[in-house]
Amino acid sequence: MFNPSQHDVRRFFCEAFRKERTQEILTPLEAVARDWIVQHPEYAGQLDDVEQALAADYGVEGGQANPFLHLSMHLSIAEQVSIDQPPGIRAATQALAQRLGSEHDAHHQVMECLGEMIWHSQRNGTPPDGAAYLDCVRRRAGQ
Repeated sequence: MFNPSQHDVRRFFCEAFRKERTQEILTPLEAVARDWIVQHPEYAGQLDDVEQALAADYGVEGGQANPFLHLSMHLSIAEQVSIDQPPGIRAATQALAQRLGSEHDAHHQVMECLGEMIWHSQRNGTPPDGAAYLDCVRRRAGQ
């Protein structure tokens, strides 16, 4: 199983951003990341400097959103939808996107459900509950 470090993740997104700006060839995963990066121009400053990205602290007390976590969640949801895992997530996310008129806005709603599932799993020391996650997305989609 692939288990990248925080620095690996930050380097990956910074490199995808750099390649996009210089119009270099992207790997398939970088291309998916790029698609989400361009929808978040507010993160350009954090993605432009690798050393700054590696040193940045996005602790809760700082009150600043972590662009690398946010983009990672977009990437995770895109992968879940592409392989329909958990089963039904593709249809639920597509229904939510249709209801909202935006895939991007749908992803942000799905992120809330994903974050809630992870929080419950960590809090209770239990495996992630894919059924509860899917139910949350379906509720938001109005299904």
